[in-house]
Amino acid sequence: METSVRALFERYESLFNQSLGGDVNMDEVAALYASEFIGAAPAGVRAGKNDDQFKQVMAQGYAHYRAIGTKAMRVRAIRLSPIDELHCVAHVGWTATYARKDEPDAEIDFDVHYFVQKLDGEPKAFGWVSGDEQALLAKHGII
Repeated sequence: METSVRALFERYESLFNQSLGGDVNMDEVAALYASEFIGAAPAGVRAGKNDDQFKQVMAQGYAHYRAIGTKAMRVRAIRLSPIDELHCVAHVGWTATYARKDEPDAEIDFDVHYFVQKLDGEPKAFGWVSGDEQALLAKHGII
């Protein structure tokens, strides 16, 4: 399972960086996720469906990242916590690079914990838990 989950996040990283360049196929992004999912952050817990509305929200999110100067997103580390033969938690360390006016680029490390299910040989994220992204960006003067 580890090899395929790592490949999932390599693909995620690649698609995220394509989106930062304005070139993203939302069908490919949506293919990283299960048909339904949950997300938890300090703002609360949300559940959703992998549908056209999800693709639209993701596209808006990528536009927001471009607008605040996000230049790159890199997987720094992946550690898996197996649950059973079909499920795991992927603890993914990310490093985001942001352009800042009149200052050097800022690199910010953060972690997201993804719930992954592998059905029919293909892993997909069905949930995630993240920290307070807005507070972290504000702390570093990005927003």
